[in-house]
Amino acid sequence: MAVVTIRQLLDSGVHFGHQTQRWNPKVKRFILTERSGIHIIDLQQSLAHIDNAYEFVRETVARGGTVLFVGTKKQAQEAIASEAGRVGQPYVNQRWLGGLLTNFQTVLGRLERMKELEQVDFDDTTKGFTKKELLMKRRELEKLHKSLGGIRNLTKTPSAIWVVDAKREHLAMSEAAKLGIPVVGILDTNADPDDIAYPIPGNDDAIRSVGLLTRVIADAVAEGLVVRHQKPAEGGNVSAVEPLAEWEKELLGDAAVAAAEEAPAEAKAEKAPAAKKAPAKKADADAEKPAKAPAAKKPAAKKADADAAAE
Repeated sequence: MAVVTIRQLLDSGVHFGHQTQRWNPKVKRFILTERSGIHIIDLQQSLAHIDNAYEFVRETVARGGTVLFVGTKKQAQEAIASEAGRVGQPYVNQRWLGGLLTNFQTVLGRLERMKELEQVDFDDTTKGFTKKELLMKRRELEKLHKSLGGIRNLTKTPSAIWVVDAKREHLAMSEAAKLGIPVVGILDTNADPDDIAYPIPGNDDAIRSVGLLTRVIADAVAEGLVVRHQKPAEGGNVSAVEPLAEWEKELLGDAAVAAAEEAPAEAKAEKAPAAKKAPAKKADADAEKPAKAPAAKKPAAKKADADAAAE
């Protein structure tokens, strides 16, 4: 079953490409026709690629991975922040900092600095800071929030990246390519399909188109989270053992939360009978010992027969 319909794609304007003179010849196989100097994208192919990207994102999150949502253009900023926040994934919707992935250790240091500044009381001047120092710290914190606020909980490089505009986010694309991180993104008629591992042919300029496709990827992340928490605690699935966060409980729903909480209890119940097998084996060994006792008296019987023969 398709995760989105052609009617939804048409209503959101996903089929509109760029002007014919701004196209990339590599996307010719995704173009259906031309109308008024604008390329029209084949939505049948878009549906197939959406299903592939949806399955990849779902499996990636189910295995414990994270997806970084990237979209710095004005049409995508709100959708990126809302959908990534809905499923608890990191995002970048302002400016991509050079080295965000390739120099991630330095970024971690700036994140620690941001969390340190958040502990400062900017209204209290009796803690050893002057008004000017507090003002400078406030400005530094606002700058860090703007650039790194969306990745505050990111502790390692992401498993995949969702990119809205491949040409605009070329820095993110190049860093992901260096680190071997797969990219899932919207492929407009002016982009290069070779740079995207899981391209989705569509319009990356319309607000409704960007919002629809970003919501589809967020739904794939949500389904992956459900699958991750429903797995048994065996096999090193830490997510099934650790308590769920509040946003995860709201996302997964009551049924999934109950299943996730019952999984550790069922694993313990299955392991309990195995611990009682050792005493049972010991009892069997004790029961067999008396049967071997008469065999030890045979040498005495042979000695009595020899004495009788001697008389």
